[in-house]
Amino acid sequence: MSKISIIIPVYNVEKYLKRCLESIINQTFKDLEIICINDGSTDNSQKILYEYSSKDSRIKIINQQNSGLSATRNKGTSFASGEYISFIDSDDWIDLDFYEKLYTSAKKYDADIAVAGIIRLNEHRKKFYLNFTEEKIYTNTDEKFKICDVPDVNYVWNKIYKLEKIKNLDLKFEEGIVYEDLIYTPQVIYYLNKLVTVPNTYYYYWRTPNSIVANKSKGFKNDMKYAKNLASDFIKAHNINVENHTTKIKRFKLLGTTIFKIRSKGEKKQYILFNIFKIGKIN
Repeated sequence: MSKISIIIPVYNVEKYLKRCLESIINQTFKDLEIICINDGSTDNSQKILYEYSSKDSRIKIINQQNSGLSATRNKGTSFASGEYISFIDSDDWIDLDFYEKLYTSAKKYDADIAVAGIIRLNEHRKKFYLNFTEEKIYTNTDEKFKICDVPDVNYVWNKIYKLEKIKNLDLKFEEGIVYEDLIYTPQVIYYLNKLVTVPNTYYYYWRTPNSIVANKSKGFKNDMKYAKNLASDFIKAHNINVENHTTKIKRFKLLGTTIFKIRSKGEKKQYILFNIFKIGKIN
C-alpha cells in the first residue's frame, strides 16, 4: 500500500499534462500511487500518459468513455489504496516538496486532512488564494472552514485526506454537474475531524481561457447556482458560521446592467465601477 494515492482526471490537456506529471513524478516524497484516468480524450493526452507510465511504474492508467470530472474522481477513489488520497487537475502542478510536507505534518499530528497554500495563475497574473504562515491544528468546525476560506475558496485539490475515512463515510462527488467541489469540500471538511495547515508549499492553479470557471453558458451557470445552493444548505443545516469570512456583493444596476458594486469580506471592502475600475482592496 502506498502512502498517498493521487487521482488525476485527464481530458484533452496535451498542452499542460507533461508539466503536471513532471511535478508529481519528481516529488521528494516517493511513496505515491499515481492514478491517471483518461476520460475519453481525443488529443494526445493518452499517448503522453503511456509515455510517462513506461518510465514510472507508479503510474496507473484507466481509460474510459467521457464521463465528466465527478465520475472520474469517484472512480479514482474506488481504485485508490493509499493511506491518504489527493486530487490534482491535469492542467495544474505542485511544488516538488508538496507531498513530503503535507504527509509529514499529517502524520505528526495524526490529522485527517493536511492543507497547503494555493497560487492561481494565468498568462498575465499570479495571485495567492491561500497562504499559510504556520503549521497549526484545527478541530473546531467553524475554525476549519475559516482557515480554509470555505465557501469562497471551495477547492478539493490543495489537500490530502485520510482515504479510509473518505471510504467509510462514502463521500462522493455529485455526478452529472460541474462545480462539484462546491458540494464536496464543505462535507469533507465537516466530517473529517483534525486538520493541519502546512506552510511554504503550494498548489498551482492554472486558469485557462477554456476552463470550467471561465465558461459562461447557461448550463454551467445553472450548475454553479445548484452547487452553491446545496453547499449553502449543508452549511446552514450543520450550523456552521461562515458569515465573517464570506465574500458578499452588493450590485447597483441601471437598465439591467451593473454599473457599480461593492464587494465586502469581513471589514474589508472593494468598490468596482463597470466591472473594471477597482478602488480599495480585499485581503
